[in-house]
Amino acid sequence: MRTLFKIISSLILLLIASLATYVTYLYLQNPVVVSRLGGVIMGNSPGIPELVVAKNGYPLIQATSKSISEESIKSAMKFAEETDSHSLLIFHKNEIQLEHYFPEYSKESITSTASMHKSVLAILIGIAIEQGYIESIDQPASDFLTEWSDDKRNQITIRQMLQQSSGIDYPEFSFHPLGEWNEMAVGDDVMKITLNQMYEKDPDTEFAYNGINPQNLGLLLQRATGQRYSSYLSENFWRHLAEKDSYVILDSDQNKMPRMFCCLDAIARDWLRVGILILNKGVLNQKRIVSESWIEQMTSSSELNPNYGYLTWLGMEHQERRIYNNKSTATGFHSEPYIDKDVIYFDGFGGQRVYIIPSRELVIVRTGAIKMDWDDAKLPNIISKGIL
Repeated sequence: MRTLFKIISSLILLLIASLATYVTYLYLQNPVVVSRLGGVIMGNSPGIPELVVAKNGYPLIQATSKSISEESIKSAMKFAEETDSHSLLIFHKNEIQLEHYFPEYSKESITSTASMHKSVLAILIGIAIEQGYIESIDQPASDFLTEWSDDKRNQITIRQMLQQSSGIDYPEFSFHPLGEWNEMAVGDDVMKITLNQMYEKDPDTEFAYNGINPQNLGLLLQRATGQRYSSYLSENFWRHLAEKDSYVILDSDQNKMPRMFCCLDAIARDWLRVGILILNKGVLNQKRIVSESWIEQMTSSSELNPNYGYLTWLGMEHQERRIYNNKSTATGFHSEPYIDKDVIYFDGFGGQRVYIIPSRELVIVRTGAIKMDWDDAKLPNIISKGIL
């Protein structure tokens, strides 16, 4: 028995030593990526926060009477609790019907909401077009991304990037710490990965949701406006709606490039305000922030995917397993069709969501723990059924 115990102990020590050696090897190859991956696992930021200044928070009115049944509110709360949510906010007919924060979280809490940022970037592109910095969505991206001028990427338009149909290559998700995907997600030079992806397929032939198109659109926006992304975001958007400063995440002190395919860290109440802006077709507090026509374009189906507009998901056609791209086995789960056929939503990794249902005058925000089996049909349908 002692001999067996010694053998098992020796094997465990050997395994620990091998793992330590492997991690040390990886760290020596790329200390930034390895240390940041470890930090992300512990709940830290994948880069350096840069402030996005708020100013005039759009006033949110608490409801004085119920317009959603108590049964539906309880069901929504139960689902949110079971999925380890941090916040659940329900806005209906210009009033907050529910604003709930789960234990250890409050209205001041910031949850990393990942790809929800993409929809904000789409709004900024619309604003830049209205301000004359960009001619139109059909302008070649290479007018600004000059690195693309002398190869087939000069065929790609801004619209195709917004609709994730540009045909540009993108890294496949990989658990390998030193793979391209992790370099993009946590490395110290994000544009080295994203700007250098090559033409893979003809534009407008395949829908492929990825981080390359939005990241390059963010760079395009910086070059078109001549402003840092965080400054343009603050001056033209965040100051007009948010009550609390937010943060974009830079890749490094040296490059100072925000990750614009993800990582706009903000409180749930301010994400609610972004949803209300979509609901109100670009207007908040009697002030137009982006044109109604842009919101309509942004939330209309693209040719290759009826459930995708401009960097924003739609619930037009039921798909039980919503495909992101052909390189990924990950899917978005929808246990049943949406009751309402005009659902618009921001999809952040693992169940970070803003749902907007214009026909119901409804906005729902959920932030919380990452849930790989998140059911996108649950909250919109539970709440929609309960509208009085």
